[in-house]
Amino acid sequence: MTHHAGKTAPRFYLTAETPCPYLEGKMERKVFTHLLDADADAINSMLTTAGFRRSQTIAYKPACDGCSACVSVRIPVDAFELTTSYRRILRKNRDLVRIPREPMATEPQYELLHKYLNQRHANGGMSDMDDDDFAAMVEETTVSTLMFEYWTKPDPDDDAAEPLGRDRLIATALTDVIDDGLSMVYSFFDPQEHARSLGTYMILDHVAKARELGLPYVYLGYWIEGCRKMSYKARYRPLEALTMEGWMRLPSEKARA
Repeated sequence: MTHHAGKTAPRFYLTAETPCPYLEGKMERKVFTHLLDADADAINSMLTTAGFRRSQTIAYKPACDGCSACVSVRIPVDAFELTTSYRRILRKNRDLVRIPREPMATEPQYELLHKYLNQRHANGGMSDMDDDDFAAMVEETTVSTLMFEYWTKPDPDDDAAEPLGRDRLIATALTDVIDDGLSMVYSFFDPQEHARSLGTYMILDHVAKARELGLPYVYLGYWIEGCRKMSYKARYRPLEALTMEGWMRLPSEKARA
């Protein structure tokens, strides 16, 4: 299936059906396009706002027959307020420093990814990712992308621009910078540092960074109501979901799920 509305309009394609990785007994298919044109940044921004996600040089969106469970969600930065538990997480991670990098894969990142996958997603589709696969995930991008690295700093007041030998990489987020926000493509962290709640911390830090940049949203990808793997996304309030009527705030009862 293709769609071509003009000289620079992206062409869209439809994948064959495969088993859904989130809902047992369901089949999934995706509509996708290649982000290869000179205006890839503008197209990625437009498609992200329309509910697409990026993987390397492809933007995709679920297009499953008879199922619309995957819902794009985003945090409205200006309306987001820190709860007591969120403030506690920020305090626990006061010794971390965020370092933005160009999208270049490194050995410390790859080692951290495998530690994360082995303990959190040992049977997942990415568990057999080798260093070439990881480099492709990070480096094959035609849009504005950053790798946010989070390093421990033994002295929280140390404002050195680069990590020193005693510092340790414990979390990383591959993030697109789009017209109206930050889109978190993929993040991973040291699973042994469970007391830090690093997954939550990175989202909170992205909200802070978006606010600093004057960007109104942080995009979290897809949320499926009742899916344990994605339930954490509904904890951020307020949270907006993309519906047939456009972006709307999730009802509070769903936000508490």
